[in-house]
Amino acid sequence: MSFARALAAPFLAACILAAGAASAQTYPSRPVTLLVPYPPGGATDAIARIMQDSMSQSLGQQIVIENIGGAGGMIAAARAARAAPDGYTVLLHQVAMAAGMTLYPNLSFDAEKDFVTVGLVNTAASTVAARPTLPPGNIGELVRWMNDPAQNTKVAHPGVGSFGHLAGVLLAQEIGGKVTHVPYRGAGPALNDLLGSQVDVASQSAVQAGPLIKAGKLKGYAIIGRTRFAGLPELPTMGEIGYKKLDLDFWHMVLAPAGTPRPVVDRLNAALRHAFADAKVRKTFEDGGMDLFPADQQTPEAASALLKRELKLWGEVIRANNITAQ
Repeated sequence: MSFARALAAPFLAACILAAGAASAQTYPSRPVTLLVPYPPGGATDAIARIMQDSMSQSLGQQIVIENIGGAGGMIAAARAARAAPDGYTVLLHQVAMAAGMTLYPNLSFDAEKDFVTVGLVNTAASTVAARPTLPPGNIGELVRWMNDPAQNTKVAHPGVGSFGHLAGVLLAQEIGGKVTHVPYRGAGPALNDLLGSQVDVASQSAVQAGPLIKAGKLKGYAIIGRTRFAGLPELPTMGEIGYKKLDLDFWHMVLAPAGTPRPVVDRLNAALRHAFADAKVRKTFEDGGMDLFPADQQTPEAASALLKRELKLWGEVIRANNITAQ
């Protein structure tokens, strides 16, 4: 009996591979659902809609966007993880995917085991922004001000587990000093109180903060990101001044359920690349202050490597600071 099973195993594996290849040859034969883990109107939803038409054109089938909010994007991720691994349900997610694996300890899925990565989409820089009345005039002075024993810096963020929250935590952890994190229900209320000098500092989207910094309504000290932001070229990155842990970006990537045949993943990746080659799509990203990943990083393997690094990074930050989703 064991001998028969040993003979049968390679045959079954070959059958599975053949079935996957056959399905990939006809893929897609119907619309593809792209799950967006946040309500309409947000950054992730906007990115999905920027890519939608061009990807649909490449696939020859409509990309249908379905918004499923809740639990920091984890509800949509769980739905995608349970979907059939046939390429007809894919997920657009961002940094919160990596953070959520530690923030929500009782998730029904594992980001590495239950997904295959399709490809990276974009990055977006953030600013270390402050209320207009904050005394420091540059990042060096801000570091000294925050480390003054008399100070208790109020750091605003748009909600536990958000990129703004985690970047603010890492900023405070790297700079030092006494800090109070002030949560808000969204980026808008946090920004309003920063403008009104109710709080001191926040990690703010560079695109959103840029015009306010130029107008003198906010102070800008540095960029949280791997490269300088074109809209605020005078601001150094935190990495440039020695805080290498803040060489990080707000990113998006596309994922599919584990077990999706590689030819199907490659077909989806090709549709992504088709969108990124579209001049109109590229201009929309650029106008929004977002950078597409370079062509040599638009592979499933590059996306997988980034996800693995981010899972480790944010897991360490969350555990070190005892952050919970409660």
